[in-house]
Amino acid sequence: MKKQGMVIPHEHGGWAMVSIPFVIGMLSGKPNWMHVFLFVAWLFLYLSSYPFLQSLKKRADRARMIKWGAIYGAIAVLSLIPPLLTLPQLALFAPILLVLLMVNIWNVKRKKERAVFNDLCAILIFSLGGAAAYLLGGGGWDRMMVLIILYNVLYFMGSVFFVKSVFRERKNKRWTVYAKSYHIILLVVPWIVGNPWMAVAYLFSLLRTFLYAGRVIRPMKVGIIEIIGSIQFLILAMLWL
Repeated sequence: MKKQGMVIPHEHGGWAMVSIPFVIGMLSGKPNWMHVFLFVAWLFLYLSSYPFLQSLKKRADRARMIKWGAIYGAIAVLSLIPPLLTLPQLALFAPILLVLLMVNIWNVKRKKERAVFNDLCAILIFSLGGAAAYLLGGGGWDRMMVLIILYNVLYFMGSVFFVKSVFRERKNKRWTVYAKSYHIILLVVPWIVGNPWMAVAYLFSLLRTFLYAGRVIRPMKVGIIEIIGSIQFLILAMLWL
């Protein structure tokens, strides 16, 4: 990427998290044309947050980061107007998103962006996109909305544990235990909340973790595994959610 080129997030996990919860939420309700505007707004809010957060870390390139963050943010705001006019209730998500984003900013400024709690807050932000899509599709502030948030948070937190266990914490045996234990719990939660078939959507994650946690694995292979896992989660979630 050229020095003055566009600023684009390079983490594959971010692209999955910005899209999969949204699609699940949209299809759990009734898809309509306003979802196109809402998704564009949601996508550009994500694109905007990336350079703004990066600007807190990269002083030498701060001006370019802020410029692209502002451009993406303007597109997001304009795209958000039609959905907000259609359903003003969407604005109720704003305070929650701001609080979670403030946690991310606080951790970035203290160089603790890899903390598990920071990851959880980021995943909650993405999962709320699914809740908003569900509400726009005729859903309510109901059990289904809670499940959309819950199941997405559970899945993507599993990715956090897995990725840490094969990269930054690969030599830490405790993290291997944490990752495997978490994925066993994943199979139990759907039974507890009365939706046992959803446990099937987490079987791939469990198998992936028990096969590779604590082992040396190439980043590209991890990326491919995560893409496959995200697609199968989306398909199975729509079958049983």
